[in-house]
Amino acid sequence: MSSSDALVRVDGLSAAWSGTPVLRSLSLEVAPAEYFVLLGPNGSGKTTFLRCLAGLERPTAGRVILAGNDLTDVPPHRRGVGLMFQDPALFVHRTVFENVAYAPLVQHRPRPEVDEVVGRLLALLHLEGFEDRRPESLSGGERQRVALARTLAARPRLVLLDEPFASIDPELKADLRSEFRRALTALGTAAIHVTHDREEGLFLGDRVGLLFDGTLTSVGPPRSVYDAPREERAARFLGYNIVRTGPGVAAVHPRDVELVEPSGGDVEASVVAGGTVGRETLLVLRTDAGERVEARLAPNVAVPPRSGRVGLRWARAVPLDGN
Repeated sequence: MSSSDALVRVDGLSAAWSGTPVLRSLSLEVAPAEYFVLLGPNGSGKTTFLRCLAGLERPTAGRVILAGNDLTDVPPHRRGVGLMFQDPALFVHRTVFENVAYAPLVQHRPRPEVDEVVGRLLALLHLEGFEDRRPESLSGGERQRVALARTLAARPRLVLLDEPFASIDPELKADLRSEFRRALTALGTAAIHVTHDREEGLFLGDRVGLLFDGTLTSVGPPRSVYDAPREERAARFLGYNIVRTGPGVAAVHPRDVELVEPSGGDVEASVVAGGTVGRETLLVLRTDAGERVEARLAPNVAVPPRSGRVGLRWARAVPLDGN
C-alpha cells in the first residue's frame, strides 16, 4: 500500500508519561475500509496509541494524517474519529434510539435523515425492537452493539476500538466479534482495534501488528505474522515454545512438538502435567536444560505418566532474529 492510498498515516509517533517513553517512533498506514488490529500485552502502549489518534493525548513527536489532513492541532471532536472503549458508556437516561441518534442530532442533521440513519444501524446490528429500551435492560453484548451503532451514527472516517470485548462472556464473544466486523465492512468504515487477545486479533484483522514496549513489529496479514514470528517476545506472545537449537533459539508451536523415545528426539524431557483441552491433549514438559515446553497432541496419543521421560522432536522450528 502506497502512502497515497492510505486513509490513515502515522509517522514517527512517540508519547511519554511523566518522562517515561510509552510509544517509540511508531509508524503505520491503514487503508480505507481496512480492519487493522494492534496486538500486544497489557502495558505495551495500545491505549495510549488510540488516545493519540483520537486527540485525547498529545504525542511528544510525530504526526497523524487522516485523509490527507494533519490532525496535530485538530481538537478531538473535529477529527472525524470515533472511539469505543471496553465500557460502552451509554447515556443511562436515554433510550437505545436516543443514544444512537445523539450524534446526528448534535450535528443538526434533518430529523428524517436521523430516523433513517438510526433505523439502518439498528437493523445492521440486529437491534430492531430495542428502540425504546434503556441501557439497564440490555445485556453486555447488546450494550456494546448499541455503543457501536452510536459511534457509527456520527459518520466517522475511522473507528478506534479499545478492547471492546474484554468484559463480554466468552460464549457471546464470537457472535459479537462477527457483528462488529460485518457492520464495519458493510459501511466501508476503517477501524483500528487494539487487544491483548491473540485469537481475537488474528480472527478479525485484515492485517495485524504486534506492539511491545511501545515499538511496532511484525505488521502483515494474520497468517504471515502468526506463522513466522521474528523475535522471542513475539513468539511467546503468539503461544510458541522457545527452544534452543544449536547455538541459537527457535520458536516451536505446541502442535509441532512430537513425542518419541527418550533417545530418539532433539531433546529429552520430563512430563510435568497433562490433560484434555477440548479435542486435544495438552502436555506440559520440562527439558533437561530447564526449558518449559507445551505440546498439543491428538486425543488418541497415549499420555506418558507424570515424571515420565520422553524425547521431543520439532516437526517445525522457526529461527528467531539474532540466532
